[in-house]
Amino acid sequence: MSRPSRKIVVLGSTGSIGTSTLDVAAASDGRLQVIGLSANRSCQQLLEQARRVRPRWVAVTDGDSGRRFDWSELPEETQLLLGPEGIERMAAEDEVDVVVASIVGSAGLAGAWAAVQAGKTLALANKETLVMAGPLVMREAAARGATILPVDSEHSAVFQAMQAGRREELKRIILTASGGPFRERTHQELERVTIEEALAHPTWNMGEKITIDSATMMNKALEIIEARWLFDLQPEQIEVVVHPQSVVHSLVEFSDGAVVAQLGPPDMKLPIQYALSYPERWDGPATRLDFRRAFSLDFFPPDEERFPALGLGHEVARRGGTAGAVLNAANEAAVAGFLHGRIRFTDVVPACRAVLDEHNYDPSPTLQQLLGLDAWARKEMTKWMGV
Repeated sequence: MSRPSRKIVVLGSTGSIGTSTLDVAAASDGRLQVIGLSANRSCQQLLEQARRVRPRWVAVTDGDSGRRFDWSELPEETQLLLGPEGIERMAAEDEVDVVVASIVGSAGLAGAWAAVQAGKTLALANKETLVMAGPLVMREAAARGATILPVDSEHSAVFQAMQAGRREELKRIILTASGGPFRERTHQELERVTIEEALAHPTWNMGEKITIDSATMMNKALEIIEARWLFDLQPEQIEVVVHPQSVVHSLVEFSDGAVVAQLGPPDMKLPIQYALSYPERWDGPATRLDFRRAFSLDFFPPDEERFPALGLGHEVARRGGTAGAVLNAANEAAVAGFLHGRIRFTDVVPACRAVLDEHNYDPSPTLQQLLGLDAWARKEMTKWMGV
């Protein structure tokens, strides 16, 4: 007998992770059934996805955009949900097996939190959920019986490699970083970086915000914080190495000195599919490594003077509390400022440091406190930029 399909909801279906998730589902030979999609304002793309997938629901979190759009071609069996409560409703529906959280930034926390509260399997691509509220989310998951599976390529690689040994045998994890487009730039050259240069990533095809985070290496800082809570590690157990080819996605070292790595081309379809198929592995659409041709793998220690975001990541992972929410919000606002020409590339991380230092730190915040600090940090960054 064939197994029933896993019913999935894709939050942020019009982004790069969301569209790749739909490709994975389409290639799953019926093992994955997409029954819910969400977008913020990309109504036309969401409609096209709905006509192709024919889900039970589509949700538009920007209600005004959704009300202005012509939905006459939406499939009859698909219900339209308007406003942010739509993603929370889909995430909590009884028939949903897996929620893919791929909304970029702090906006993704609400849907991930709803999925955890409903005891779902959460395929987490939104690292900001754990950066902002890691202890709260992990405690809630344990209390509700929810399972959190990583979609980030680095954390998926760690999750896969950890299965080579027992948890108590783990010594450290090593997150790989491509180094972005500016790995060999001098401080003086970095001060003249243009928006176009910062968006030209050498190995990955990602959205604008994540691409800028890769260039500043803030993405790796956020991944350090995410790994700290996701895998229940001490900050000193998390290291970073620069690996320009983006083939080794991360490594795990065990107590006997063995290092286990997960390899693959820079293609997000593999970690997406593994989160959706776990604990099984299926044939799928991800690109494969070709060992019939020669290639080399290089590793370099990161230059933390040139890329001070890494130090911030370790500091915030040690502090916990409100620090992650403030750093994340400050960075989102600073990246937006850079993309609009308000600050230089080299201003992004110092600005985040300034806002982090100004906030009233609390080691044990509530979710509402974290959301309030998210708004506060954005306003402080606006002041810093002189807008």
